[in-house]
Amino acid sequence: MTLRVPKAELDAELRDNLIRQLGAVPEPVEVLWNHPELALANQEFSARVGQWDKADAGLKTFAHMAVAARVGCGWCLDVNYFLALNQNLDPAKASQVPRWRESEVFTPLERDVLEYAEAMTDTPTTVTDELSRRLLDALGPAAMVELTVHIGFANFAARCNTAQGITSQGYSDACEIPLTARPEPSGAASTA
Repeated sequence: MTLRVPKAELDAELRDNLIRQLGAVPEPVEVLWNHPELALANQEFSARVGQWDKADAGLKTFAHMAVAARVGCGWCLDVNYFLALNQNLDPAKASQVPRWRESEVFTPLERDVLEYAEAMTDTPTTVTDELSRRLLDALGPAAMVELTVHIGFANFAARCNTAQGITSQGYSDACEIPLTARPEPSGAASTA
C-alpha cells in the first residue's frame, strides 16, 4: 500500500515535540495536517480518550490491536504493540493479539474483550447480548461504555489510516518479540 494523501509540512515545534515523544513524526499526523483544524481536534480527542480510566488500559490496548488486525491497519497494530510495552503488558501476550483465537495465553475476560472488539468491527456488527452481558458483569457500566467508545475510536483511526494508505512505521521494531501474523482464512500467513 502506498500513501494516498501527501504529507503536510508541520510547524517545527510540533514536529520536534513528536520526535522527542515518539522518536519520529507519526504519518497519520502528517497526513491530517493537510487540515490543521481537523488534525488538532483529532489530537485533542485522542488525548482525551487516552485519559479515560474506568476500563483497564491493557484491555483497551488489546482491543485496539484486535481492531487493527481485523481492519488491516499495520500502523495501529505497530504503535499499539509499542504502547503495550510502555504499559508493562506482557510482550508475548501482546504479540499474540492478531491470532488470539488460536493462542492460549489470554484470560477469559481478555478473550471476551478481543471478541467484542472484533464483533464491533464487523460490518454489520456482530455483538451478541450474551457477550455484552458477560462484559457488563465483569466490567460494570462505566467501564463497558468506555471500552465500547474506545473500540469505536480504534475503528475510526484504523479505517482512516488504511483508507489513506498509512502503514506500519516501525515503532514495534524496538520490541523484543515480534507481532504474530494473523492467519488467513485459507490457512496461509499474512503480514502484520
